[in-house]
Amino acid sequence: MSKRKITVIGSINMDLVTITNIRPQVGETVLGESFSTVPGGKGANQAVAAARLGADVTLIGCVGSDAFGQELRIHLMNEGVSFREVQNETKKHTGIASITISDQDNSIIVVPGANKEVTPTRIEPFIETIVGSDMILLQLEIPIHTVEYVIKKASHNNVPVIVNPAPFQPLSMETLEKVTYITPNEHEKKMLQVVNMKEKVVVTKGSKGVSIWDNDEFIDIASYNVDVVDTTGAGDAFNGALAVALAERSSLKDACRFATAVGALAVTKLGAQSGMPTREEVVAFLESQKR
Repeated sequence: MSKRKITVIGSINMDLVTITNIRPQVGETVLGESFSTVPGGKGANQAVAAARLGADVTLIGCVGSDAFGQELRIHLMNEGVSFREVQNETKKHTGIASITISDQDNSIIVVPGANKEVTPTRIEPFIETIVGSDMILLQLEIPIHTVEYVIKKASHNNVPVIVNPAPFQPLSMETLEKVTYITPNEHEKKMLQVVNMKEKVVVTKGSKGVSIWDNDEFIDIASYNVDVVDTTGAGDAFNGALAVALAERSSLKDACRFATAVGALAVTKLGAQSGMPTREEVVAFLESQKR
């Protein structure tokens, strides 16, 4: 099978990760266990996830003309993600996410920086790439009017779109009607207008798996029991994998099973992008589950 073309339009961040045994309360100072800087951003995370699974991936976004931006460009190149469409923004710093990991869970503060400059004007030169895709993947860490612009262009050209509505921002019913699939978590689902569009909804539920609409009801697809190290990027791993599987013409149910396995493997390693599994690792993992 030839590689499927996945275009991701989204955020590119450097994650500043602190691991601590004690999560600080307001006004409290505690000693952490370790600190690291690792590539992140929901757009870049999903692009790397899809690339490691064998897709031909293009990432469209913005970074600052700073050290983080240069480092992230090199990282994307090493991951096999096409980054020619990643533009430098001289007046903004590269986006960052400050992540605190404690008790097998995380708290995150995102400062968008250059990601705010991913505007329709910046997207316009790459429309040919977008409409030539097998699948488009969007999140909401870039301006919402850019997301709506891409969805409109994709719909006009019959290109399927997956929208991961995180961090949550309201989307109009007109926009929601144009997406192929939307992948909220349980909290985001409550805030979405899902009436008359349930067949488009894939609800991610962490360790509880995924729910999809099938035969007039939501059905559950179970997750896998793994040793959790870091949950950062698990949802992005799922979305990148879902995009690949659907682009390869898997059924929604099979695509979700595959993506759930990818998400499970991702949490067994530290770091959002560094934890993304390869296709070979996923195949071996799924085979081991049959025994």
